[in-house]
Amino acid sequence: MASEPWKSEQWFGSPWNFLPEVVADFSLPAQVKVHDVTLRDGEQQAGIVFRAEEKIKIAEALDAAGVHRIEAGMPAVSPSDKRAVTEIANAGLDAEIYAFSRCMVSDVELALEAGVSGVVTEVPSSHHLIEKAYRWDVSRAIDLSIETTSFAHENGLKVTFFPIDATRAGMVELLDDLETIAKGGHVDAIALVDTFGVVSPHAISFFTKQVKQRLNVPLEAHFHMDFGMGVANTVMAVAAGVEVVQTSVAGIGERAGNTPMEETVLALLMLYGIDTGIKTEKFYDLAQLVMDCANITQPPNRPVIGETLFNVESGIISAWVKNVGDELTETFPFHPGLVGQAPPKIVLGKGSGLDSVAMWMDKLGLTWSATEEVEQILAEVKARSLEKKGLLDEDDFTKIVTAIIPNAAA
Repeated sequence: MASEPWKSEQWFGSPWNFLPEVVADFSLPAQVKVHDVTLRDGEQQAGIVFRAEEKIKIAEALDAAGVHRIEAGMPAVSPSDKRAVTEIANAGLDAEIYAFSRCMVSDVELALEAGVSGVVTEVPSSHHLIEKAYRWDVSRAIDLSIETTSFAHENGLKVTFFPIDATRAGMVELLDDLETIAKGGHVDAIALVDTFGVVSPHAISFFTKQVKQRLNVPLEAHFHMDFGMGVANTVMAVAAGVEVVQTSVAGIGERAGNTPMEETVLALLMLYGIDTGIKTEKFYDLAQLVMDCANITQPPNRPVIGETLFNVESGIISAWVKNVGDELTETFPFHPGLVGQAPPKIVLGKGSGLDSVAMWMDKLGLTWSATEEVEQILAEVKARSLEKKGLLDEDDFTKIVTAIIPNAAA
């Protein structure tokens, strides 16, 4: 690890993250892999529909970004989904291709026909959900899990066991059931599944350690964002030994969405010194592709991939950007190029300052002779922004300048 892992040419984090007292109890794995769920769980966001050709295009982009595993979909959903999974599995990508299935032998048979290398097998794990939502006996869920995971393994598939609603199950019942399935069936890995996003960062470390101690198998993290805890919970799980993080591009998914890949990968890199090998410079374009295919928009200031994330209106911050020159990590936690974003852009609005006006004057080749003129321009910029209830464009600004300094463009 670098002598100052919190700082590089591309980012500037906090040295506090790497103090011996902070990292003493970490159990970081040798490698962390990313398992992308955009094409399956991401598509479960209400209103999102990916056509087969779009799924293939997204899978190719994920592979180009260095994603280790792609959950290509659930073949049992529709012929279109099966076609997409099959084409992705046979596209010669570097990523491992997994399918998602219920704990049903017939679902695994479809995954085998598609040619994937692994399968994520889901079953309800909390007894209350099994009994109330599925109307099953608990024994049925366990028996199906044993039968299905055994069948998948016997037919050469890697098996990640996916216990739905694991974090709302009682600890004793969950651990007992997982052990029964692992011994009676087969699991190559177990996903820690926070289906409803209700576990806290303080609890997830204990949860991870309990499952790892009881079963001693590789663990994966699959968390949701109902309370915005997905990223925090995922990095806490990694610090406790989880080796695979299940994420989606731009955090799309059921209800409030899945843990977003961009924030998770960047947090692991900058705040924990864990390089997953993902090509972060692909993040912006990858997110744009997914959102275009999904026909959705997201907040412009979304972490990492927001369209206006590096727009600067505040007069104070504009002065910082001007003064630091190329040392952009003095004014941002990471360089925009690290995540495929454009350089910072100084914009004009109600929050602008004198430096903002001066930079715009220089950019447009406009001249002034007295500070009082710039102050007058700034006052008009603020008034116009308030009237417009938004930012000014070049035409707005030029009209203000020439009204105050008629020969500014001479």
